[in-house]
Amino acid sequence: MRFLFLVLTALMLVNCNYSNSEHLELIDFVPENTSVIIKSSNLDGLKNSIKNNDFLNKLSTSNTYQNLENKLNAISYLNPKNEVLICLFNDGNDSLQYSLITKLNSNFFETDSLPNYSEESLKYKNKTITKSTINKATFYSTLIDSTFYASSSKQATEAVFNKPINSNFLKAYNALDENNAFSVLVKTSDFNNKTLFIEDSLSLKNFSNYIAADFDITQDAILINGITNASDSTKSLINVFKSTIPQENQIKNLAPSNCDGFLSFTFDSFTTFNNNLSKFKKTDSIIGSSLLHDVIEVGVIYEGNDRAVVLNSIDVIATNDALAAEKNMTDTYREVDIYSFSTTKLFKETLSPFVSAANLSMYCTIDNFFVFSNNLETLQNIIASYQNKTTLVETQYFKSVNEKLSKASSLLQVINPASLENIIRKNEDTSANFDVSKYDASAIQFVYDNNFAHLHAVIKKSKRVVYQNSVSESFNLKLDKDILNDPQLVKNHITGEKEIVVQDVNNNLYLISNQGKILWKKALHGPVLGKIEQIDIYKNGRLQLVFATPKRVYVIDRNGNDVSPFPIKFKDNITQPLSVFDYDKNKNYRFLVTQNKNVLLYNVKGKIVKGFNFKKANNTIISQPKHFRLGRKDYIVLKTQNKIYILDRRGNTRVSPKIQESYANTPVFLYRDNFTTTTTTGNLFTVDAKGNVAEKPLNLSSNHFIDASSKTLVTLSENLLTIKNKTTELDFGEYTSCKFFYLNDKIYISVTDLQAHKVYLFDSQSKLLANFPVYGNSSIDLENIDTDKNLEFVTKGESNSIIIYQIN
Repeated sequence: MRFLFLVLTALMLVNCNYSNSEHLELIDFVPENTSVIIKSSNLDGLKNSIKNNDFLNKLSTSNTYQNLENKLNAISYLNPKNEVLICLFNDGNDSLQYSLITKLNSNFFETDSLPNYSEESLKYKNKTITKSTINKATFYSTLIDSTFYASSSKQATEAVFNKPINSNFLKAYNALDENNAFSVLVKTSDFNNKTLFIEDSLSLKNFSNYIAADFDITQDAILINGITNASDSTKSLINVFKSTIPQENQIKNLAPSNCDGFLSFTFDSFTTFNNNLSKFKKTDSIIGSSLLHDVIEVGVIYEGNDRAVVLNSIDVIATNDALAAEKNMTDTYREVDIYSFSTTKLFKETLSPFVSAANLSMYCTIDNFFVFSNNLETLQNIIASYQNKTTLVETQYFKSVNEKLSKASSLLQVINPASLENIIRKNEDTSANFDVSKYDASAIQFVYDNNFAHLHAVIKKSKRVVYQNSVSESFNLKLDKDILNDPQLVKNHITGEKEIVVQDVNNNLYLISNQGKILWKKALHGPVLGKIEQIDIYKNGRLQLVFATPKRVYVIDRNGNDVSPFPIKFKDNITQPLSVFDYDKNKNYRFLVTQNKNVLLYNVKGKIVKGFNFKKANNTIISQPKHFRLGRKDYIVLKTQNKIYILDRRGNTRVSPKIQESYANTPVFLYRDNFTTTTTTGNLFTVDAKGNVAEKPLNLSSNHFIDASSKTLVTLSENLLTIKNKTTELDFGEYTSCKFFYLNDKIYISVTDLQAHKVYLFDSQSKLLANFPVYGNSSIDLENIDTDKNLEFVTKGESNSIIIYQIN
């Protein structure tokens, strides 16, 4: 069996087109001989993360992936909404089997539309097992209380009724983060002749008993954090670090940037480490030299088939003295003396399986490092890189990976793309092409603690060099279905950063992190009308999403849960986006619902606000009602095709325009202290606080757009974009409405040509920003979404994708 690639490809296949009172938790149902458990609390989000991850997509051509895809095809038709465990194990014939365990939910398994579906009811000790067959693929399932158990193995399904709880699995399982969207638990002893390391001698089978890890999957990276443990201190390699203290890994400062990678292992006492290692190897703890006595770190630098072993000494003089008999100088390179070394097999004999290199016939000293190799060019490359400051630690791609790791660790491996591909191939045993050339540095480390070790791993695609004034694509995220509306940015009240909300054509609403990770997906009763607003309904700093669909008003918390008593249901259609008013900025919100001619005002408890007197307009309301504060007075503005209503908080008329017009379907803005909109004849129409009106010819076409701030007016008419009376002629096309943004004391105006798939961004002087237009298929939302100073914007890409761009 395979370890890393069974895990990675198995988690990819989650994305395929596809009562016992003692059993209280899902883990209690896991088959006893399980080798891998995949745990997900958000299967839909996991599917999309896997689908969009570059590295996992490259592995999809592997033999393991293809075999598992066929095996798991039947359960791809299940639709679990609760936490899921997928277990992989070998049966008595050494054939791979699976089990799926979850709590039952509505619409979990709809068989009416399934192709070539049949089922058969089987009996086992007065229990019922259902045999389901879909396109010749079969699984067996049963229901124990509210827990659904399905398996490709009939024997495993029968055993679930009376299986004992696996205490070892339970202990490792409890180490997982219960709030993490995706985790993996691995029984490492089941994986023969497989390794996570360049050195084949570091076999996974003897490394530990279990690995329990939480995965964080984004478009260009996989971050892994967890633990590994071993119950027997002498049979597992990880326990050679027992009773030692991890040290800061320093080999990174010496490893050349053009090497294939390095291995570093550390300890505070070589004597303790050596005694542990001797017990593991079942050899006598005899050191024929004092060379290693003052060493706190040993490293191996890999360059092709050549190896350099590095000793990091805390007492350079003492280590030099131990080499007193090895002072036969054979060469000098850049003023560094190179000596011959006669005890060529010392490190392999003493430090295996960490070190396999033999015939290390020469060495040199660089500061506190003693470097041994059998190749003069390898030593010269290390010396030159160190002096030229072209070591790994100086590279941006290593820094990007290193920031995800602990500063000190017991065991650390960092590898380049060639080594990553080599590890994939020797574990996967395939001739498939894996192009991982953009993964300049990948790392795995173990930090030993009390009887276990912390695990951290990073597989991360390197970012391209970003130049000033450029516009770079941060990520392109594909959803399962086409996108229904324009993606927009919302605030994460925990981090202060921005995230993305978007809806697909099946009316599923998504919350997506600014790293491209789907946090949740929620089915709604219809399309979202207009913009989603955010409120603090409990006045505690935690934000909720609030919006309307044609038949509902929703308030949803950060985790995708409805906030009671919402959603509110309506018999008649809601015809405009939900208007959210906070009159005095004290979070006593009011929600104004528009239904054709009628408006209804609600409070945060979902109750009609008494005393709001406006009930019906003279005709259908054609734009979203708005609230403005002018001086110390509140104004609520509604508009029909031939009348503007300007009301006070109670819905009474506050201002009566002295003249009414025939109005376009454009919003109303407060521009230069006047209520401002446009007419069907393309004129600018304004009303002041006394009801005086003014009309200014703008020669706008019948299909025009406007946006405005208190001092800036923007119009788009056909292909003419006007900003502060400065007009820019665009190419003829099909344009979205113009949008106004005010960020960092600067004005930005955007518009998108849907026909040419181009996003334009202008400044307040009507000047197109450098490197625009860029590809896009919707209006944009512009903000600083993360902790840097650069602005980002989100737009629709292909029909089922969103793109985040960064303006550098």
